[in-house]
Amino acid sequence: MNDSEFHQLADQLMLNIEETLDDFDGDADIDYETNGGVMTLSFENGTKIVINRQEPLHQIWLATKTGGYHFDYRDSAWFCDRSGQEFYALLTEAASTQAGAVVSFS
Repeated sequence: MNDSEFHQLADQLMLNIEETLDDFDGDADIDYETNGGVMTLSFENGTKIVINRQEPLHQIWLATKTGGYHFDYRDSAWFCDRSGQEFYALLTEAASTQAGAVVSFS
């Protein structure tokens, strides 16, 4: 993957997250802010999830209340380089736990 491909894939990932949160009609209040390639999701209970691009490594990093994860793009999706778990599955689990309500990303 070259830098241009990475930026396109990372931009699409961030856009998907933004659209999911904009369309979210659940009870939880989740705010997000993007600044310089870093997206921060803020929850009512004061916890945060941080998603950022690691451009030199062509990775997406995810920091949640329970831990940090690094994702590589392969087979048309982002997968954790340690557990093999897919990005949206892990984000859904973490956001739902931190929001106290089901939040589904795909």
